Amino acid sequence: MRTLKLLYAGEAPMDYPRWWRRAVVVSAAAVLISLGSMALQGLNLGIDFEGGTSFEVRAPGASVADAREAMTNYNGEEARIQTVDDQVIRIRSEVTDPALAAEIRDHLNNNLGAVETFEQVGPTWGSEVTSKALRALITFFIVVAFYITIRLEWKMALGALVAVGHDILVSIGVYSLFQLEVTPATVIAFLTIMGYSLYDTIVVYDKVREIVGRLGATERYRYAELMNLALNRVSMRSLNTSITSALPVVSLLIVGSWLLGATSLQEFAVALLVGIIVGSYSSLFLASSLVAALKSREPRWQQIDTKLNQKGLTSEETRSIDRRDAALPDPRATNRSAGPARSKPVATMRPANGVPPRPRKKRRN
Repeated sequence: MRTLKLLYAGEAPMDYPRWWRRAVVVSAAAVLISLGSMALQGLNLGIDFEGGTSFEVRAPGASVADAREAMTNYNGEEARIQTVDDQVIRIRSEVTDPALAAEIRDHLNNNLGAVETFEQVGPTWGSEVTSKALRALITFFIVVAFYITIRLEWKMALGALVAVGHDILVSIGVYSLFQLEVTPATVIAFLTIMGYSLYDTIVVYDKVREIVGRLGATERYRYAELMNLALNRVSMRSLNTSITSALPVVSLLIVGSWLLGATSLQEFAVALLVGIIVGSYSSLFLASSLVAALKSREPRWQQIDTKLNQKGLTSEETRSIDRRDAALPDPRATNRSAGPARSKPVATMRPANGVPPRPRKKRRN
């Protein structure tokens, strides 16, 4: 708790480059687990993507086995059956024939319980939704890469896209690992995650560009140190933004989904919550480390690195200077808050006896 307070006050800045290698290893492991889960288990796609028929039956006391037994004559082994709460059971079937779906609904009404929700989607509609979602994702990546390249540079665009791709893969991996249903609301949440992650990453990039403009010409710092200083400047801002963004999502998940039983809110809130956490992490550790590695290979920064090495300054020593600078407040913010500087009165010399000295006569030319 004390460390968090010091970090919040800017008195104990973090040494981000020390954690970059570990962060890359953790991110690679998370991506591999996500890809493995999608390859082995796949995604639990909702009816809007796969097509079929969905029934929500109010059957107090009935179990999944009872529902599967009721679906015996209608390929019950292939049906997806899950309990929404203690009284409602959801049954997903691949039946697309309207007449057969109406027959199943009547059968469930007579043998299991009252069918409260009946939804049917054709396979054409599901494939159209999937293709539109993929086109929106590809268009998003192209537009963002073009904008960041013009606004900043292509190395930062690459780092931002890698971070966003990492966030999407990990979020989808969580849905695959726990077999949460992917619905159109989930796709909307994924698009929101990409926007949030990009915002956080661009804030870091804009700050490091500002610091490089002020301190880069001194040739006293390597690019990694300047990135570290920028991260310390914006880390608490990112943390505060993440906390304030996560609190409504947690409330939505607890109150809307678990207490009120709105399952559509759960599909949206889980994706947002995972995306906020992963997006904040990738902006501070993954995107920054990739850009620092690419920029450090530029001739300008290699010359500065060689110059500092010839002076006998190691990366740890220059980073200690960087950490002291990070603990200081932003001088421009201090000047803005303090207002215009006031000139101090000039102290006059007085003799010990209190009598002022006799003025000297001017010499005549």
